Amino acid sequence: MTGSIVTVEHFIAEQEREYPQATGALTDILLQISLAAKVISTAVNRAGLIDILGVSGSTNLHGEEVQKLDDYANDVLVSLLARCGSLSGMVSEEEEGFVRVPESRDPGPYIIAFDPLDGSSNIDVNISVGTIFSVYRKRSEGRKVRRRDLLQPGSEQVAAGYVLYGSSTMLVFTTGAGVHGFTLHPEIGEFLLSYRNLRIPSPGKNIYSINEAYFDKWTPGQQRLVERFRQPPRDAPSFSARYVGSMVADFHRTLLRGGIFMYPGTVARPEGKLRLLYEVAPMAMICEHAGGRATDGRRRILDIEPEGLHHRVPTFLGAPDLVEMAGRYLAED
Repeated sequence: MTGSIVTVEHFIAEQEREYPQATGALTDILLQISLAAKVISTAVNRAGLIDILGVSGSTNLHGEEVQKLDDYANDVLVSLLARCGSLSGMVSEEEEGFVRVPESRDPGPYIIAFDPLDGSSNIDVNISVGTIFSVYRKRSEGRKVRRRDLLQPGSEQVAAGYVLYGSSTMLVFTTGAGVHGFTLHPEIGEFLLSYRNLRIPSPGKNIYSINEAYFDKWTPGQQRLVERFRQPPRDAPSFSARYVGSMVADFHRTLLRGGIFMYPGTVARPEGKLRLLYEVAPMAMICEHAGGRATDGRRRILDIEPEGLHHRVPTFLGAPDLVEMAGRYLAED
């Protein structure tokens, strides 16, 4: 923790003062996210005590079983963000189309995309889960939200971040001026600055994070890459494998310790599993602003134009040398 107590509200206000043209709209969004994170964190911590564990009995548009906490987190975010007055629309993993803001409000200058509860299938076994979010400026004029407002490359993000619900609850975000982390103090109910200007260690821990159960389904290049991590040359450093199964938790470790997080495609599904707009692009922005690299194995993630709200891409995030190594192996396919 830092020597002095700095709340997320105070920190954001300090940052805003550096931009005289700021209207406060982005600040309002970030503060609503921090409030939503507190509400969701309370529910996650009480999940075993109230009827909020398990599946809801429905599936989402991706064919995945919806957890009760998925629905709850989505409802909290939509409700709080819809009333902040800074948004024209929202995109959620749990919604097939974009979510409109109430007609009674003037449209705000921003669009937000989010995964309400990443890794929610792990909640029943008390494994860390998270929320991921991404903020864009609305490109078009007027109330109507158009396709070009929603489908923007990650390079157009004005803010991105995630909340990790684990042994402590952490909010990590960037607005383009460094990556900063805040830890929720459970007794006073405030997010306090705990990491200023986070950087991915380089060299850091030699950790690779991937679901190796899919090894037989990967391309030959991806298989050779993982074999290289498993059995490095005699004069090269050894690697450790670590995989939680919640993207937020796995990437958070990569951010703090170094290494590489990978979720590649398979031969049958080369597009992979992770969604570009509200999972991969925000993590890529954080990764790059922390000194790392983020690619789909060949292209820079932030340059990829989404083809739809739920466009999927293979994902490689982490220390620049390791992401570049992955690219060399995948180029052999």
